[in-house]
Amino acid sequence: MTGSLGWTVNDHDEHAVVAVYGRLDLRGTPALRTVLLKCLAEQPEALLVELSAVELCDETALSVFTAVSRQAAQWPGTPLLVCAPPPDIAELLERGRYGKLPVYRDLEEGRRAMADGRAVVPSLSDSLFPIPGAIRHARNLATEACATWGLPELIGPASLVASELVTNAIEHAGTMITVQFTRRKRYMHVAVRDGSPVEPVLAEEVTAGDRGRGLKLVDSVATHWGWLPSRDGKVVWATLAA
Repeated sequence: MTGSLGWTVNDHDEHAVVAVYGRLDLRGTPALRTVLLKCLAEQPEALLVELSAVELCDETALSVFTAVSRQAAQWPGTPLLVCAPPPDIAELLERGRYGKLPVYRDLEEGRRAMADGRAVVPSLSDSLFPIPGAIRHARNLATEACATWGLPELIGPASLVASELVTNAIEHAGTMITVQFTRRKRYMHVAVRDGSPVEPVLAEEVTAGDRGRGLKLVDSVATHWGWLPSRDGKVVWATLAA
């Protein structure tokens, strides 16, 4: 008999692989969703979910993969591929009952599909100490990225977003910080990683000098923004329309 839901994670390669096993029902989906989101926070080229050892107990539990896929489409743009699903799961997914997800017979087929269509994604990143000078450096990186990619109209918004997210990381985390700019076809992504797992909170009402003002500014200029737990803290990201 299939046991309780579990998984193994290999996120040290260019393609993150989560091998899920056991009984898949709604009770287990919140923890599985957290694991998949943590993999996304590492920004792999693809997230492959291997389901060969899964017993489906509640078909609505498959919506966890749709939800994570939609999150990935906003940031970091990582495709989610379902590999080696049992026949009942494959049929439900291929019918689009829970959204359109790419389904492959096994991991190797999924890897080949990614390799065949892989494109280099332009990015610029740096590691920063949690000191005031990091804010100026983040703005300079934003300017460099926008100039390099021919996006002068985004210099102001990208500099603002990077500045506010790095400021929050300095004030609330106090750990080493990584700032990354990524150029996609329609968007530019700004992501700031720190070592604190605490969720950033957007205050309802803020005035000048209040905590939470930075996220209000980010919210005002970004097309989307959000955060994901990572292996050693969190990533706060924002998307700017190019």
